Amino acid sequence: MATATLYRIVTDDHTCPFGLKAKSLLQRRGYDVEDHLLSDRAAQDAFKQEHDVQTTPQIFISGDRVGGYDDLRQFLGIKAKGKDEKTYAPIIAIFSVAGLMSLAVAWMAYGAFTSLRVMELFVAISMCILGIQKLRDLDGFTNGFIGYDLLAKRYIPYAYIYPFVEAGAGILMIAGGFAAKAAAPFALVVGSIGAWSVYKAVYIDKRDINCACVGGNSRVPLGAISLTENLMMIGMSIWMIVK
Repeated sequence: MATATLYRIVTDDHTCPFGLKAKSLLQRRGYDVEDHLLSDRAAQDAFKQEHDVQTTPQIFISGDRVGGYDDLRQFLGIKAKGKDEKTYAPIIAIFSVAGLMSLAVAWMAYGAFTSLRVMELFVAISMCILGIQKLRDLDGFTNGFIGYDLLAKRYIPYAYIYPFVEAGAGILMIAGGFAAKAAAPFALVVGSIGAWSVYKAVYIDKRDINCACVGGNSRVPLGAISLTENLMMIGMSIWMIVK
């Protein structure tokens, strides 16, 4: 079995997460890990000075220094994710969980997967989760949102109101009945504005920007997924009004 030597920081108040990740990765790849813990500032400074490095963890394989955790991943042939690389992972996670939650709630409440109610719950729960994503970093969300939303550009407070309307409408739509009908007009308005804003930015102006749909600092590209979020709100609102 090949041997790797790992130096990582573990103190009473801090355990380096990248050191733990490096150890786990090495073990999964079949290495016998010699794990050296740098448990105080003196040991850390001495190690950095001896090996002329600025950061830890540091990994050595066959006596040669590989580097830190990112260097180890590259050494093992694992593709590194670019800092600004676009991804749909957050949207996939949100819609997948929302779908499973809608099935669970429908089964609990009705003892069956009633197709229309499952779809209603899916849209409403998705709205709630997407609203939470925006509310967890409201300033970060607004910074991205005002870059393409037509109303938010003209009236900044709207950008701060939007997540509350989305999450609140989702909650009321889960409740159903009069509550859902009361929420529907608000969701219809913000969904319509959002849909037109996304369509204009992506398909008319041909802009290549990130979507604020999952909150601030998102790397989800603005496009069909963002348009779908707003169309879901529009469709759900109309259905709640007319059904």
